[in-house]
Amino acid sequence: MFSAGERDSIRERLLGLAEEDLAVVGAAITGSHALDGSDRWSDIDLVFGIEGPLESAMRRWTDLLHRDFAAVHHWDLPSGSAVYRVFLLPGLLEVDIGFVPAAEFGPHGPTWRTVFGQPLPAKEDPSPARRTLAGLGWHHALHAWTCIQRHRWWQAEQWIAALRGQVLALACLRLGHPTSHAKGAHLLPTEVTAPLNATLVRALDEAELTRALSAATAALITEVALADAALAARLAATLSDLRDDANRVVNLHTGC
Repeated sequence: MFSAGERDSIRERLLGLAEEDLAVVGAAITGSHALDGSDRWSDIDLVFGIEGPLESAMRRWTDLLHRDFAAVHHWDLPSGSAVYRVFLLPGLLEVDIGFVPAAEFGPHGPTWRTVFGQPLPAKEDPSPARRTLAGLGWHHALHAWTCIQRHRWWQAEQWIAALRGQVLALACLRLGHPTSHAKGAHLLPTEVTAPLNATLVRALDEAELTRALSAATAALITEVALADAALAARLAATLSDLRDDANRVVNLHTGC
């Protein structure tokens, strides 16, 4: 496992190399390091503003990461005109480098610290709409139920977990915490998270998956009701078939 000192040394080496690269007209530290909120396990997050074709700069930096930093693997996460290339280094160190056209180099949120260059004025990424998060919730519930009917246990488990993620995101949105990738979940109060323990799947069989789905669906409706009681009532009425099916399956397996 990498040490904090090794990680910081690699980050400074990369920034030094960026200053020497004529195609890199701006560089910024993003993620937790930008706000001095990093810890022992934080990775490296950088953004480079690139003058000229992104592809040639990315190819050059990829060769450098593999040659001089012994990168084990890399993959891409496109975002608009930018590409975030994600590297795995020895010692389990992740290095994320965003390659952005020079004309678009600038922050999209608070986790940004310019190292050099002239960034554009900050633009806030819009929060995910509550309507969308609720919609993803009922979508995931419906697909989990369908997978259970088809006896696709692993796929059903995946959809139930995704449904739980939307409940967490809705709670984070309501309370003003980060919503993506459960980044704000640890900030939620126990009264919000404790009921979600019942949504965890403990075995891959029809009765257990149906039980967990019923609990996750109830949690979704409860969370939606805190912001939109009318929508929650409509969802509860429509998704009642899932709860009725859950009761039927549980009763069948328990002999009640």
